[in-house]
Amino acid sequence: MQEKIIVAVAPVGADIAPPSVNPLTPEDVAADVVACSRAGAAMVHLHVRDEFGEQTGDLSAFAHTLDLIRASSDIVIQGSTGGLSTLSLEARCVALNDSRVEVASLNMGSVNFGEEVYINRMPDIRYWAQRMTAGRVVPELEIFEAGMLAAARQLMDEGVLRPPCYANLPLGAHWALPADPRSILFITSLLPDGMPWSAVHDGMLDLSLLAVAIGMGASAVRVGFEDSVWYAAGQAARTNAELVAQVVGLINAMGGAVATPEEARHLLGVAALR
Repeated sequence: MQEKIIVAVAPVGADIAPPSVNPLTPEDVAADVVACSRAGAAMVHLHVRDEFGEQTGDLSAFAHTLDLIRASSDIVIQGSTGGLSTLSLEARCVALNDSRVEVASLNMGSVNFGEEVYINRMPDIRYWAQRMTAGRVVPELEIFEAGMLAAARQLMDEGVLRPPCYANLPLGAHWALPADPRSILFITSLLPDGMPWSAVHDGMLDLSLLAVAIGMGASAVRVGFEDSVWYAAGQAARTNAELVAQVVGLINAMGGAVATPEEARHLLGVAALR
């Protein structure tokens, strides 16, 4: 088990029902993120969205959200180059145009998502990786299938991917890695020696799988309405901060401690706060 565990939060979901309250406006997202930071979250995962929660290539709402977050919190800012959308190659990585983005998700290949195909071509991955290198943004390598680790190794051999970077295991997406402890055991056994890794449980109904990840040495775990509103059987969080508080309590109960944003930057190799 890691000495310090990073708690990340992805606050904006889709089709969120009461009692959970989905933050959408910059003001609501920022207030939620600040509350999550106070509850123990060290990193926030944000897509570039408009005021209706739809992904967009327009940075206006995203930049305003970061303005509001930075006024009250030093939480690590993670942008996204992902999400099922019809956005262009450049629009998908528009978050990298904001210098406050410190970490960014980088999908390591294509995968079936339910009835759709989540397309991430190797030339596109190279482009996004090079953009991250140029902006000194740390890549979070999204590993939805074992073959994506081979792609990551190839890009490392090419010099397109350079340290620091770390792997994230999104578990439970339809037709990708199952939400099963055996998935964690399998994928982590294939990771490059010493590479930090994190876990997300898409469609989470309780914290059991995240507990397994923590016990197996995850450097970070993620919660938030993008993944699930549930933290126990029949128990839905009203806010993202409630989910963060639940996973912080889990980490403490397992004998661990949560990382501060500055400790998270050190663990992930992120530059000092910009």
